[in-house]
Amino acid sequence: MKINLLEKKISEVNSDIEILIVNSIEGLNEKEILENLNFNAKDESVIFLSESKKIFVGCESNDYDGIAIAIATAIKKFNSTKFKSAMIKADEIILKQNLKALVEGASLGSYTFDKYKSKKAKKIKQKLNICLEEVSKDLEKTFKESIEIAKAVNKTRDMVNTIPADFYPKVMAKEAKKIAKKSNLKYVVYGEDYLEEQGMNSMNSVGRASIHESKLIHLTYKPKNAKKKIVLIGKGLTYDSGGLSLKPADFMVTMKSDKSGGCAVLGIMSVISKLGLDIEVHGIVGAVENMIGGDAFKPDDVLKAKNGKTIEVRNTDAEGRLVLADCLCYAQDEIKDIDYIFDYATLTGACVVGVGEYTTGIMGNNEKLKEEVVSKAIASGEYAASLPFNRYLKKTIKSEIADISNIASTRYGGAITAGMFLDNFIYDENKEKWIHFDIAGPAYVEKAWGYNPCGGSGAGVRMTLEFLKNLK
Repeated sequence: MKINLLEKKISEVNSDIEILIVNSIEGLNEKEILENLNFNAKDESVIFLSESKKIFVGCESNDYDGIAIAIATAIKKFNSTKFKSAMIKADEIILKQNLKALVEGASLGSYTFDKYKSKKAKKIKQKLNICLEEVSKDLEKTFKESIEIAKAVNKTRDMVNTIPADFYPKVMAKEAKKIAKKSNLKYVVYGEDYLEEQGMNSMNSVGRASIHESKLIHLTYKPKNAKKKIVLIGKGLTYDSGGLSLKPADFMVTMKSDKSGGCAVLGIMSVISKLGLDIEVHGIVGAVENMIGGDAFKPDDVLKAKNGKTIEVRNTDAEGRLVLADCLCYAQDEIKDIDYIFDYATLTGACVVGVGEYTTGIMGNNEKLKEEVVSKAIASGEYAASLPFNRYLKKTIKSEIADISNIASTRYGGAITAGMFLDNFIYDENKEKWIHFDIAGPAYVEKAWGYNPCGGSGAGVRMTLEFLKNLK
């Protein structure tokens, strides 16, 4: 769907349908009709009056999420019709204040993934008009940025939703190369020979039983006179069977989503140059497939990571942290004077249990930085919660035969112990600069929620871009 920002009065623009976002039906000409149809001005409530060609949608709050959910709900209703154009009818001040939410909500809400449908629904070219009598340069910038950010989120969703037979490490590397060429980024990819040469045995072991070679992907955006340097690292498990610690059949379904962290990094890198930020950004993805076979790594193995630390494997289904361990070391060895290190992973089911399936768990050693990341996440429309490290949980990942165990000796606090495992691979000079994003909950949900569809949501993209845009 095409979204237009028009510098015109509403009366000067012809659209097939009007969209009205309302928090009450009091005072509306259509009040009696809406009451008879049992319409309540609540979130995600919507009704289309075909005779007057108006879509009414409820909105309980005027924050980003409330507005974005409302317009997404209205757009879904609009998409279900054969009309070609719609216009948002609202006070100009409200439109200006909520332009970002309106644009992103409309674009994200209209997303569909029908790649594997044998009979695809016939799509009509539809457009949404946002009319303002005066469009300032700042509003024009907000509009263009919001369009690009929504495209990046939807691109991330496409990658996450693609099945493992079509999206394995080599394909992920090719997708990264396409992004690099289109966005004028530096692109480097390494295979398993490189991993072995560099002593990246933690990551290399995870993909050993797969027919698909593991890939280490590194994209770089380097503008002139960059004021900051940030590294984004993503877990790219293109499929996770659990390895020899095999997942139950029900838990293997949706494991195409285990690449969501890596996809988020690629999504962010796809838009970073278009935003024109004066920040050097490195996107690193460990693309691996965790399978079973005669060459699979085993519980009881001891792996040596790139920084020399040894890891006792007690569960091969705790593999994402093994991949990230070496990727974190690689980043810190290859890139100097880093200002921030962020890693993204669908790391633990425990995080979903702890904060729910819609919220990202934020972990790290710097409390102020964690608070800032959470606030930017909320401002961007994503949900996030800070989870605390503590000295007692740290003891639970000790090993009797190696430096550290890849799972804790307790079933409790699993998201935090996974984050503390990763902390072992953050160098001392970077301890205060690192944040771990556990996106296991929101990255892939098997039902639609708000402006997110069933499947991949693109978790992590908007919150990171909001953080980057506000860096000083």
